Amino acid sequence: MKYLFGGWALLAIITSCFGRSDASINRPTYYQAMQQDKKDLVNQELKTLKAEPLSARQAFEGALIMKKAGLGGNPVQKLNLFKQGHNELEAAIKKDPKNVEFRFLRLIIQENAPRMLGYKDQLTTDSEYIKKSYKTLPDEVQRAIEDYSKKSKILKLQVS
Repeated sequence: MKYLFGGWALLAIITSCFGRSDASINRPTYYQAMQQDKKDLVNQELKTLKAEPLSARQAFEGALIMKKAGLGGNPVQKLNLFKQGHNELEAAIKKDPKNVEFRFLRLIIQENAPRMLGYKDQLTTDSEYIKKSYKTLPDEVQRAIEDYSKKSKILKLQVS
């Protein structure tokens, strides 16, 4: 019985860290799709996210759609995908501006988006916010941030 309670307590902690019940999203798989330049992997993760309620998936889906825009297709299609993903991610951040993980997703996209898209405004702000709040995140999200920070030019962690 104590293990059952412990599981619910852990779920409550994870939920409170994200400000919503998106704890069911498989973060290792999600961040693998974000890290690799494989359209099939991104499409599979987008399909998996469709099972989540909109409130839980909006930021994750938006970031993946923008990632997908950079993986090929005609320029008009790529721009439309990017705009769609941008709208989803920014709407999620507007609803929950203190969500560190959403801001991390935005930082990943902004740092890697072509300059001509003009989506670089929050890089420094998000980087500082992520560094300040990093220790409050669940281990799997901290690992994703650590992995990304190794190749990032803007997000450098002082991990001990």
